[in-house]
Amino acid sequence: MIKITLKDGAVRETAADTTVLDFVKACSNSLAKKVLSAKVNGKTVDLMTKLTEDCSVEFLTFEDAAGKWTLRHSASHILAQAVKRLYKDSNVKLAIGPAIDNGFYYDFDIEKQLTADDLVKIQKEMEKIVKENLKIVRRELSRADALAMFEEQGEIYKVELIQDLPEDAIISLYEQGEFVDLCAGPHATSTGKVKAIKLQSVAGAYWRGSEKNKMLQRIYGTAFEKKADLDEYLAMLEEAAKRDHRKLGRELDLFSLHEEGPGFPFFHPNGMVIRNELIAYWREVHREFGYQEIQTPMILNRKLWEQSGHWDHYKDNMYFTKIDGEDYAIKPMNCPGGIIVYRTQQHSYRELPLRTAELGLVHRHELSGALHGLMRVRNFTQDDAHIFMLPSQIEAEIQKVIDLFDRIYNTFGLEYRAELSTRPDDSMGSDEIWEKATAALRNALDKRGLKYVVNEGDGAFYGPKIDFHLKDSIGRTWQCGTIQLDMLMPEKFDLNYIGEDGQKHRPVMIHRVVYGSIERFIGILIENYAGAFPVWLAPIQIKILPITDKHADYAYELKKKIFDLGMRVEVDDRNEKVGYKMRESQMKKIPYILVVGDQEVESKQVAVRKYGEQDSAVMSADAFIADVLEKIATKA
Repeated sequence: MIKITLKDGAVRETAADTTVLDFVKACSNSLAKKVLSAKVNGKTVDLMTKLTEDCSVEFLTFEDAAGKWTLRHSASHILAQAVKRLYKDSNVKLAIGPAIDNGFYYDFDIEKQLTADDLVKIQKEMEKIVKENLKIVRRELSRADALAMFEEQGEIYKVELIQDLPEDAIISLYEQGEFVDLCAGPHATSTGKVKAIKLQSVAGAYWRGSEKNKMLQRIYGTAFEKKADLDEYLAMLEEAAKRDHRKLGRELDLFSLHEEGPGFPFFHPNGMVIRNELIAYWREVHREFGYQEIQTPMILNRKLWEQSGHWDHYKDNMYFTKIDGEDYAIKPMNCPGGIIVYRTQQHSYRELPLRTAELGLVHRHELSGALHGLMRVRNFTQDDAHIFMLPSQIEAEIQKVIDLFDRIYNTFGLEYRAELSTRPDDSMGSDEIWEKATAALRNALDKRGLKYVVNEGDGAFYGPKIDFHLKDSIGRTWQCGTIQLDMLMPEKFDLNYIGEDGQKHRPVMIHRVVYGSIERFIGILIENYAGAFPVWLAPIQIKILPITDKHADYAYELKKKIFDLGMRVEVDDRNEKVGYKMRESQMKKIPYILVVGDQEVESKQVAVRKYGEQDSAVMSADAFIADVLEKIATKA
């Protein structure tokens, strides 16, 4: 008998060579119906994997990220099987077909140009394969046998993948009915597990992502256990399309993107209002939390970037120039500049923690295919802050940073979840430094009682980090805030402070952003609010509509009064019907429309129509102004 430790710490015994599936059935028949794969000693495996020794086992359902990936990976194989069945005469060659966030794809080399009509046919064939409930079986072959098999089938891309593996590699294959594919897995036990499928689009994709290789056809899709969940997801996508910040950015005249500067956004007056309000709020909160604002140059000498490690670890994402025959780089990050500011003075332990903040314009080279509105650009303003502190202050400072994040995210009604990202392969520094830094972040999260997941190997090259993923009004998540703990940069730049003992000591450094990128945060807010910003952020807060010319004087009198109190207000006195002007103002998502006619002029009142409401309320102009000022002041 062997001992199995479950996720909750319970220990159960089972016979050696019991499959994970049989073991979960012994634990709970109802659970066995939901489990898609499992983690055995931390490694995700199929349910047909045999348990051969004492180990830990965690069962994975569709509720778990790894469980979703198992189901959707199986869906990608069903897609490939369907294409092979339907297009036998089109010389189909299979490339790769992984699960991805929110779905899956498969790349095909196929003579036929696939269309939307083809996706309908393929989906029907996939649904047929699901009904067939074919067993999905793992097989293992030697490298030589696997090569021979795929060479005989003419699967040139599979052959290339196998040739990249070591001579002594054991190659895993997965079979379902007549279909077999090269794959590391894991997969569900049968095609019948994939209850709900939707193929979404077809696009071009270079083999292995290189434009030197052949262009393949990539079919994207998504899959769920239940049709109701799929329908809910598709409804969310439909809503997301209505909220697309690129579409709303044009309609609300916020920003534009042009071929003269791909990836470099142009902000219009309306967009600048939102941007400036965000910056003003950022400054207000940072002053309250004890930060001092600095500004550092956009272009700095190559030697600095070599010293920081960016030249070796980040060069592919940087832009360069020459000045007086020397190499310079446009900054992709603000950190080295902030370090130089710290280094201009000798600091005492009494000054620490020293918190500096910068709204720094950074430039990063992104491939043209990756550019996406304001979400992925080539230049953006990063709301960086760098905190220099004593080692004993680390956990307290992290807690203060999270307090600041709470304040700002709550203002926008955005919930968040945290991820702890650990040491990447391409990193600097010793194991001891990384272990110490990672433990400090973990302890801070644990003491706060903040739930988090561990994202192995996704830290910065100079330190581990906590990422904050914001949840918007339709359930999507966006990575924005980051806290990075850095014990390496202070070493590389020989930073120090004078301690209580009169000797020099090394400070610890935190890098952190709350918006992440002003541009991207604006894009997130556009979609979160569907362009209907809260009144404190709205480019135009109040639109006044006089019914006829004789009411214009009162409208302009109101405008001056409102404007002088610092609000953004316009009068629309065009010779158009009020209904038309009201609909147009609603289209522009202006928070408040004031209609003024005879009654309002006589009684010094206004007829107020709030955005999204059908009815108007008549109230005194002064009461209305006081109410809006209160909402702006409290950022309601």
